[in-house]
Amino acid sequence: MKVSPLCLGAMMFGAWGNPDHDECVRIIDRALDAGINFIDTADVYGRGESEEIVGKALAGGKRDNVVLATKVHGTMGEDPNEFGNTRRWIIREVENSLRRLRTDWIDLYQIHRPEDDTDIDETLGALTDLVRAGKVRYVGSSTFPASQIVEAQWVAERRGRERFVCEQPPYSILVRGVEGDVLPTCRRHGMAVIPWSPLAGGWLSGRYRKDADLPDSHRAQRIPARYDMSLPANQRKLDAADGLAGLAEAAGMTLIEMALAFVLNHPAVTAPIIGPRTMEQLESQLPATEVTLATEVLDRIDELVPPGVNLNPADGGWQNPALQPEALRR
Repeated sequence: MKVSPLCLGAMMFGAWGNPDHDECVRIIDRALDAGINFIDTADVYGRGESEEIVGKALAGGKRDNVVLATKVHGTMGEDPNEFGNTRRWIIREVENSLRRLRTDWIDLYQIHRPEDDTDIDETLGALTDLVRAGKVRYVGSSTFPASQIVEAQWVAERRGRERFVCEQPPYSILVRGVEGDVLPTCRRHGMAVIPWSPLAGGWLSGRYRKDADLPDSHRAQRIPARYDMSLPANQRKLDAADGLAGLAEAAGMTLIEMALAFVLNHPAVTAPIIGPRTMEQLESQLPATEVTLATEVLDRIDELVPPGVNLNPADGGWQNPALQPEALRR
């Protein structure tokens, strides 16, 4: 499949961001008019609300020309089985996503997070059945560590399963941990890469400056570990964001353009996922596809945030269960 340089992320459409469905549809229409043909959502975003908005926007003949991606794994109800990467849940939840998206097929169906309780062969077996049934075209992973990306590739080959053709990792100037292993692993296995949060959850929007009042947001309330300014890791992010904003100004571009161009121009990256909440935010991000960063700008970025480093480990999107206290015998 051929996709546009930017992917439109739909996480902010609905209760998690913009509750005005009509405005969200207009944002999607504008993105399509601007040449974006790739939309990514997930069942868990607003407990299905985001998928419903995307389905409404693509009704009336627009669906056929859009590469549509969604994800499964997150908790969708009070029942303990309405969650995870098991065959039972995947087979059930894909039908719910198809209904909400108003479509007969999903172009890219992704496992939203790893799950130690479910063998990857069970997960890939269920996904393979969905591909053979015509309900899913391709399958992918999201926020998988490199070791589990490789394990999934080997299981697919040995067991004759559909393989993950795409990984969706967190990646931005402030969250560079995937540069060390995940991105090279994806290149070796011929996997597409569609990074989430290239603006680091708003930290690279230009609003986080040392001399300005810090913004509040729904995301800050949901995931305080990434925004609580009493944490030293977030103070490091503020220092870096302020320095990066000054660098962008000196280079004659906005911080948003520089941040997106940084991710866009990595040789392993296929299409960063932008997640606008408003039309203004979308318009500010579209010009990034025309930006190429000079070597001296990239060198200065490396000075502010070294390659392969997450300034705040909480921004990695997945906490390794092997490092939890119970796994360390404490």
